Amino acid sequence: MNDLVFIEDLRIETVIGIFDWEREIKQTVSLDMEMAFDIRQAARSDHIDDTLDYKRVAKRLIEFVGQSEYQLVETLAERCAKIVLTEFPVCRLKLKLSKPGAVRGSSAVGVIIERSRNDDSGNDDSGNGN
Repeated sequence: MNDLVFIEDLRIETVIGIFDWEREIKQTVSLDMEMAFDIRQAARSDHIDDTLDYKRVAKRLIEFVGQSEYQLVETLAERCAKIVLTEFPVCRLKLKLSKPGAVRGSSAVGVIIERSRNDDSGNDDSGNGN
């Protein structure tokens, strides 16, 4: 299957970073996602129940990321990927998590990860990374 549902530049305010000053403020992170999902049934029915509701995905991640307090973008990206793959009918995901303005002279830094539902990442999702 080659169908992808995407969300681009989903900006969320969160506590992220390793420095003391970063632990006291909220910073913006940006998520770009490509989610593998077979859209043919939705195209036939033209009904929301037959597709991947990207608004629900976005709202879930806004809630999660907004309440998180991880130190590393790597950790946050893994946790977001796990949510999408376990809570939504997505079999494969490419996620880019950017931290705009984190390095002087660049527009953003971050990570790009690709995960599938069958991956055994071994992540412990308890806690908020502190």
